[in-house]
Amino acid sequence: MAERDLEGWTIAFDLDGTLVETAPDLIGTLNRMLGARDILRMPVEAAQHLVGHGALALLRHGFREAGAAWDESRAPALLQEFLDDYLANIAVHSRPYGGVIECLDRLAGRGAILCVATNKRTDLSTALIGALAMDRHFAVVCGPDVVSARKPDGAHIREAVTMAGGDPARAIMVGDGAPDVQAARSAGVPCVVVSFGYTPIAPADLGGDVLIDHFDALEAAIDGLVAAGI
Repeated sequence: MAERDLEGWTIAFDLDGTLVETAPDLIGTLNRMLGARDILRMPVEAAQHLVGHGALALLRHGFREAGAAWDESRAPALLQEFLDDYLANIAVHSRPYGGVIECLDRLAGRGAILCVATNKRTDLSTALIGALAMDRHFAVVCGPDVVSARKPDGAHIREAVTMAGGDPARAIMVGDGAPDVQAARSAGVPCVVVSFGYTPIAPADLGGDVLIDHFDALEAAIDGLVAAGI
């Protein structure tokens, strides 16, 4: 039996671009909406920097970058159209990144509490995690609608950790973008940055405590942070 040496620690994860590669399905929904309006679709590679800031931001900036007119008064209706389509196609192409499932299993086996702190709405997040059979790993999934403030506010991480039954003073954030690092700094917790997510800023320039290229390296990064008392 593995030593439960991470008991008392909580690991909070971002979702899109950190645990799961979601860009193909998110951009797929955006492109179906653009196509229905006879607007040229966007390649996934050209639009994935839009992911990670919430559905409305993706939709608003996606329309503008595609050259489509954006009417803010129509935002609620367009957002609902987006959400309906995305929910129906939430895990067509989305998959956990390599090594994610095995790493989560090992961390849980070592006694760590695992939770999700994402700017993706909670119902969408739980639907995605459930569709990918990842729900058994997490004590709680916290989108911005169940906390007092969304990332980059540190309250998002602190409240997610607390809701998971953990202590924000013994927590680590794992993410892929500036909102994750900024929220971690605000919450007073260290941040591990993955290099393969969705960020317009170079991952090495985000200011995380550790940068990893694969989930196989996450345990060692966490062990180093715990040992250093960061």
